[in-house]
Amino acid sequence: MNFGIDRLLADPDLRRPLEGKRVALLAHPASVTADLTHSLDALIAVGLNVTALFGPQHGVRGDLQDNMVESPDYTDPTYGMPVFSLYGEVRRPRGQWMGTFDVLLVDLQDVGCRIYTFVTTLLYVLEAAAEHGKAVWVLDRPNPAGRPVEGTTLLPGWESFVGAGPMPMRHGMTLGELGRWFVEQYKLDLDYRVVEMEGWRPDDAPGFGWPADRVWINPSPNAANVNMARAYAGTVMLEGTTLSEGRGTTRPLEVFGAPDIDAGEVLAAMGRIAPQWLAGCTLRPLWFQPTFHKHVGQLCAGLFIHAEGAAYDHAAFRPWRLQACAFKAIRQIAPDYPLWRDFPYEYEFDKLAIDVINGGSGLREWVDDPAAMAGDLEALAEPDEAAWVKERRAFLLY
Repeated sequence: MNFGIDRLLADPDLRRPLEGKRVALLAHPASVTADLTHSLDALIAVGLNVTALFGPQHGVRGDLQDNMVESPDYTDPTYGMPVFSLYGEVRRPRGQWMGTFDVLLVDLQDVGCRIYTFVTTLLYVLEAAAEHGKAVWVLDRPNPAGRPVEGTTLLPGWESFVGAGPMPMRHGMTLGELGRWFVEQYKLDLDYRVVEMEGWRPDDAPGFGWPADRVWINPSPNAANVNMARAYAGTVMLEGTTLSEGRGTTRPLEVFGAPDIDAGEVLAAMGRIAPQWLAGCTLRPLWFQPTFHKHVGQLCAGLFIHAEGAAYDHAAFRPWRLQACAFKAIRQIAPDYPLWRDFPYEYEFDKLAIDVINGGSGLREWVDDPAAMAGDLEALAEPDEAAWVKERRAFLLY
């Protein structure tokens, strides 16, 4: 199959509207062609006048590990062009930056989750482009988590850098499709185009979104593989807890655990609370010792989420519910366990991180309510999920 960048490079007719224009590129390390050439080099090689480079969270080079670690602006040493950080002193493009180009090409590999900040960065550049009369083209890439939808809809007033708008946690769209929804949702007046993929089949095994003939490259330091992308709509919630999400190990955001839990006991409790939420994957008890971040240097007991292999069922796997079930199990086993981590999360200083992540307090309140059952969380999520499946239909391209 061909990604958007591959089609743009191969088809002079697609590139013709860019002739004589100043072109900027929003990219990161996973912005590569089929032969693993970085998109910046490939675009320059076909003769486009690339005048500026923009980088999202973790930077153009993807070198910065953690959240709230900012990237500086700098000058590209190879081409001498300015490199502007959209995760530095500002999150939105400065007005003077917008004067460096006519068309912005967005070539970002996403992982299919509302909280992944590239989604919000896309919205911010669309808003800036509308304000300054610039065009935005998304060179579309696969959603490696595929089409499934899961989670409650972000509530009004809960917008943040990890909450760009009223969508569920797992949105099941590509960035190009989300851009179309943003333009309509926020009534943006700009020249917006999607260079569509060719041959993307998100319902087909074994990739269910990620094509078998394409190499996976980390779009951010802790997005190591497709298994992480599938699990992320659940494991990202661990960032709002005292449990380790595996940062400081070789498999971050695929595991969870802590020094003071019994993984077997947690797994058994999860099976009692909602066995149906454990379907579609294999949960493997393990031990791990983070080399940095939460519980650094301590031996943690936990569970590895294998959304892969013979036991993987793409339709049955529901990572948001799975992780919620784990929180509920820990709360049942130890009602006073200090589960929720209180710290500034993505520049939100007056709300609990778990609520910022979910775009509201519903999931946390369900976990903390000893009388709440699995059906109560279903009652919160199912109407939102059904509404989103219906709403997004008009914006799907594949």
